Amino acid sequence: MTASTPPVPALLLSQVRKGFARRLVLRGVDLAVAPGETVALFGANGAGKSTLLRVAATLLRPDGGAARVCGADAVMERSAARAALGFLGHAPMLQDALTARENLMLFARLDGLADARRRVNDLIARAGLASRATDPVRGFSRGMAQRLALARVCLKRPRLLLLDEPFTAVDRAGRDFLLALLAEARSGGAAVLLATHDVEAAWSAADRAVLLAGGRIVAGHARAERRLFEAALERAAEGAP
Repeated sequence: MTASTPPVPALLLSQVRKGFARRLVLRGVDLAVAPGETVALFGANGAGKSTLLRVAATLLRPDGGAARVCGADAVMERSAARAALGFLGHAPMLQDALTARENLMLFARLDGLADARRRVNDLIARAGLASRATDPVRGFSRGMAQRLALARVCLKRPRLLLLDEPFTAVDRAGRDFLLALLAEARSGGAAVLLATHDVEAAWSAADRAVLLAGGRIVAGHARAERRLFEAALERAAEGAP
């Protein structure tokens, strides 16, 4: 790659469409997230934020258009795409019968991490769970489970993080841990796309925000243009174009 060649986007969605039964949820989404960039995704409940993230995470096949993760086609090169990303949906995807450490060690081994134990112990400590590392996850509060789930998705240091409402149900320790993980990902050149309703949290972490409405991205503004974006949010909430 020459100095004049732009970097390959960590996430590139081109005219992505996705529907369920007779309802078209995504109607032609165009979105690019660059390496080292954090983008907050807003939209009303039912706007399709989770669907968009699941298409990007290769969990849903788009009905049209294309999704690429770090240059890999999310459909035709799904294994390569999945190797580059970390996804956190509404469920923490943890094994209740296993301890916090056992959960992370399981995922670390599945990802083939060479420094698994060191990485696991580091993330458990940073998540504020060192004293509960050998306790079964079934006894964790929702906030503690969310912190462990955040540690899980960051284990392999993915080049793209896809987070669906990550600030929901987290306690103060979880919020601080999440913001620290996002800062670390950004400084390491990873990209982040996070869906959220939390405006303050989003702007504390994101470089820019985009609004999904009517199945398309209808607004997008950088942090310096926060007032413009929030005006677009208000118009969308009122049903104005």
